[in-house]
Amino acid sequence: MNTDVVIVGGGHNGLTAACYLAKAGLKVTVLERLSTFGGAAVSEQTFEGVEAKLSRYSYLVSLLPKKIIEDLELDIKLAPRRYSSYTPQPGTNKGLLVDNQDKVATATSFESIGTTKDAEAWHEFYRKTTLLAQALFPTVLDPLPTRSEAKAKLRELSGSYQIWEDFIEQPVGKIIEESFESDLVRGVVLTDGLIGTFGSNLDPNLDVNKCFLYHVIGNETGDWNIPIGGMGQVTDSLYKTAKNLGVTLLADCEVTGIDEDGAVQYKQEKREQTVHGQFVLANVSPTELEKLTGVEGIVPEATKMDGAQVKVNLLLKRLPKLKDEALDPVAAFGGTFHINETYSQLQTAFEQASKGEIPNPLPCEIYCHSLTDPSILSKELQGQGVQTLTVFALHTPHKLLEGKDQDQMREKLKQAVLASLNSVLAENIEDLLMTDINGEPCIEV
Repeated sequence: MNTDVVIVGGGHNGLTAACYLAKAGLKVTVLERLSTFGGAAVSEQTFEGVEAKLSRYSYLVSLLPKKIIEDLELDIKLAPRRYSSYTPQPGTNKGLLVDNQDKVATATSFESIGTTKDAEAWHEFYRKTTLLAQALFPTVLDPLPTRSEAKAKLRELSGSYQIWEDFIEQPVGKIIEESFESDLVRGVVLTDGLIGTFGSNLDPNLDVNKCFLYHVIGNETGDWNIPIGGMGQVTDSLYKTAKNLGVTLLADCEVTGIDEDGAVQYKQEKREQTVHGQFVLANVSPTELEKLTGVEGIVPEATKMDGAQVKVNLLLKRLPKLKDEALDPVAAFGGTFHINETYSQLQTAFEQASKGEIPNPLPCEIYCHSLTDPSILSKELQGQGVQTLTVFALHTPHKLLEGKDQDQMREKLKQAVLASLNSVLAENIEDLLMTDINGEPCIEV
């Protein structure tokens, strides 16, 4: 079989590329190893017999440019979250609630945790990241700018090179330390650099900076919005558009090799097949691309990174009660709920994990999709007050699992996550878990 373009991997990036190329009049074939398309951007009924479609892997949208939605006429609706975050102060019944719609209430919350200066510092810090976003995000659909071009654009907007120096040239932890006095506030800000990234607070490799940038530049605001209907709606819309544009979409195709001449070998239903393309696009990891091409060095050894997080999906009978009795759980869980993520706790967790230990307490953050978008639940579950929770645990590098019994480690990590959650709640989270059709608790690690 011959085609203009072969795309290896049917994740959201592969589908997006397929749509644009097909719109340009090219014949496109997409090969996907799984039986469904979308990669990590999918929704699934995770718990047997329970009508709740969870965004099992990726879960929020920020880095999808509005222009792509418009160009491809995608049926994607995104909902903002009123609350930015809530962070309990360890050892107390107080916490920091950042309300995007109430600056006075936010300032009062800063004062309640013992810092008045950090309220204004917060707004000034994110004024700077907004300028960073306005300089960098418009370039994501253009050829990659040079370092000097990006730096010049930021200077044009901000009037100096200082923001570039603070966020690009030095560990981002340094500007965080200089900007804020509270250990808790510093930690909340730093977490944007640690989702999936294993690094110290003052990471000399600047991997934390890269992760931080991804989290603050999206659509020039850094806002992370909820896809109505779940992440699967994003993929479904891309898939339908690709199909309508005439893209050949082949599932259950395991690619086994890519040749320099554009020949791509794959297995489908145990049959070896080959498709030839003038161009081959790889919607796979650089490491996987090395295996498929037999070309070493695509990923320099110094830049290889381990995954560094645990994700836990839960389905609850209702939202849990907080130790902070004055705060409505709807507000606390309406944004990102940070747990044991003060600046000092994050550094300690990094040091513990570097020694091969599961951090104690385990830094975690929670997101509740169903509060903003209950459509992912059946009408029956909505009526019962059921809620979804997604938990990310930080500083859990893959090397913690090496040479260990995987099931035992999964259980240990689950217990560490639950212990961390329970440390800030007025009741045990386990008592609120729904059960599936087999009577098993609705929790997935």
